[in-house]
Amino acid sequence: MMGPMKSDQVESFCGWLLEKALQGGAVDADVFYSEGESRHISLREGLPEEDANGFGHSVTLRLLMEGGRQGLATVNRFDRADLSELVKWSLANAAVSEPDPFAEIGEGPKLPDGEDLRLEDPDLKALTHEQRTRACLEMTEAARGADKRVVSVRSASWSDGWGAIFLANTRGFHAWQRGTSASCGVTVVLQEKGSYEMGGFGEDSRFAGTLDPIAVARQAVRKTGMILGGTPVETGRMTVFLDPESCADFVDAIGDLFLAPNILRNKSLLKGKLGTAVASAALSLVDDGRLPGGMASSPFDGEGIRTRRTSLLSSGVLENYLYDLRSARESGVSSTGNAVRGNGTAPDAGCSNLFPVPGEKDPGTLYVEAGRGLLVTEIMGLHTINPVSGDFSLGVKGILMEGVAPVRPVAEVTVAGNLADWLRQVHAVGSDLHFFGGTGGCTMVINDVAVAGS
Repeated sequence: MMGPMKSDQVESFCGWLLEKALQGGAVDADVFYSEGESRHISLREGLPEEDANGFGHSVTLRLLMEGGRQGLATVNRFDRADLSELVKWSLANAAVSEPDPFAEIGEGPKLPDGEDLRLEDPDLKALTHEQRTRACLEMTEAARGADKRVVSVRSASWSDGWGAIFLANTRGFHAWQRGTSASCGVTVVLQEKGSYEMGGFGEDSRFAGTLDPIAVARQAVRKTGMILGGTPVETGRMTVFLDPESCADFVDAIGDLFLAPNILRNKSLLKGKLGTAVASAALSLVDDGRLPGGMASSPFDGEGIRTRRTSLLSSGVLENYLYDLRSARESGVSSTGNAVRGNGTAPDAGCSNLFPVPGEKDPGTLYVEAGRGLLVTEIMGLHTINPVSGDFSLGVKGILMEGVAPVRPVAEVTVAGNLADWLRQVHAVGSDLHFFGGTGGCTMVINDVAVAGS
């Protein structure tokens, strides 16, 4: 079947799957049905490069046997024979799995409260192919006209789509979750005096009408032009500013430290530190699964638990970890509604909308107060941070600043240290909160950072 199914059809066969799972010997089960459609257009040097659209749907049956043996399987065909096979595969997978005394499926028939989280754009379905193409052309022309040093517009792209999830379990939970998304982005190459720099910028939103393709193109050129012709700085210790996008990348990289499964597996330097100061008093960090319009917002998580706002750091003090049902049960606490899952995967804890609480000062004020520092606009190698020891060495690009005045572009530089120290060295967080997907960032000032020119 190529296209969305009717809601009552989905609910009917999902209920049948749960019934058959129990008849087959499961003590609990849930079904996770997902469907979605996406469209993507991109231009390269103003000429068509990609023009694609697609639809997909699938259903995953997850069940628990006595002793906590868990099994799951997925199909993307929905006739009765395929659904019967799905039950058999799930039961067979459970039979050969290891017992898990903490495995859990749902909490009961607590349904969403009807709060509007602004996840759907009612106008998205009226968006035409011509409008999407026009946005790409506008981005291309805006990028070309923004700076005479632009020698290539490698990509100007537009994507949008919708998705829906139906989740039900044998404990009485059953609910739909629907949402839309749209994004646009530009990648450019700038040249000056034999130096080349490639960079880009993109935005995404639940609502296509809030995107400004021309502004995105100009920002892509501006950010790339700022670091064109960068050279190393002298090795030493200095103040570092993370711009909002680099800050968001950093916040995203440290998000795993707060996930309860990583705490339980001894894969986080924050293990055993609840209630203690692990960061500067200038830093507060929040995970909010109910942020209106958030790209990672939802009324319930992957296990049917109501999402919520969770304070992780409050003025530097570690207040909470993020739990799914399994890690919560092992820890003797309640889930924070942070179970994430996809097609064919079991739930696991994950971040939703993760962001630092913004401060009261704008970036210009922070630059002036610091006097001199390195404004980082790009960080490379964040995936190499050791989550247990906290040690890191990261490549960066940016601009050397004297107050609000840029001195020169900087490249071929590394910053090194330890996360535990970095978190305590955060001096200030700016007022300019901006989201990049489900992660937010503000201008962040970090004092006394080891910087090495290569």
